[in-house]
Amino acid sequence: QRLRALVFDRGVSLIHARSRAPAWSGYYAARASRIPFVTTFHGTYSHNGQLKRRYNEVMTRGDAVIAISGHIAGHIGQVYGVTDKRVRVVYRGIDTNLFEPSSVSPERVIALAKQWRLTEPIPVIMMSGRLTRWKGQRVLIEALAILGRQDIRCLFIGDDQGREGYRRELEALVKKLNLNNIVHFPGHCRDMPAAYMLADVVVSASTDPEAFGRVMVEAQAMGRPVVVSGHGASAEVILDGETGWSFTPGDPQTLAQALHEALALTEEEREALACKAISHVASRFTVANMRQQTMDTYREVLQRAGVG
Repeated sequence: QRLRALVFDRGVSLIHARSRAPAWSGYYAARASRIPFVTTFHGTYSHNGQLKRRYNEVMTRGDAVIAISGHIAGHIGQVYGVTDKRVRVVYRGIDTNLFEPSSVSPERVIALAKQWRLTEPIPVIMMSGRLTRWKGQRVLIEALAILGRQDIRCLFIGDDQGREGYRRELEALVKKLNLNNIVHFPGHCRDMPAAYMLADVVVSASTDPEAFGRVMVEAQAMGRPVVVSGHGASAEVILDGETGWSFTPGDPQTLAQALHEALALTEEEREALACKAISHVASRFTVANMRQQTMDTYREVLQRAGVG
């Protein structure tokens, strides 16, 4: 009732819900007020059991349903049976002013290199993300052992967020595979644009499909080659063979092969890939693109409803 009163008092023309709990209130308020209701479906959500699925279903009840990737749009159709034209893909956008190579000063890069003890020129493989099993840190560590190179560094950027047992498991695996001089866990980083500038290749090895894959988009915006698990939205956000490589999810052998190819790029090939990657992100994954497509969605549903 309070939300419905707010809609009336403020002259609200449309409600857009981006998560499930407020979506239920928004849905009933929109229907009672006879205004359009829009949702954004951000992930696959746990849908085991009838009650959980019913709870999630509110995200499919919009007059327009925004999926943040083609993978999520497919999930909506497969799990909830919604395949009509209400569903449309609007990719998440990144700040390309922040993730812009020319905006990162040499001083920022040097400071981070010193902090991480990267004092000598050496190829750097980077994985950014919280330390959690489905992000695939183990797969990358096993791939490094297969790769067999000692002249590289691999940085796992991100905190364990209380998963101390998993962190110890990773550290034990590093020791077992004799990778102590190669693999490091610097923890959280506050300056990811500078971090990407230190990387020769950025990896996403998620064993579960990513809903979007923001890190891969950020890395491409910085002109970095990327290697991704070939499922979910990660496979959507790169140009395979042009801005990066995909590998068989969970398979360290094919990941090692992709890393070998990425590290073997000549300077000329690396520059060409960087130009392609930056252009690719600018054309599809900017905040401006996301905003424009979202506003277009609003205009469409308002026109269809005869509101405004």
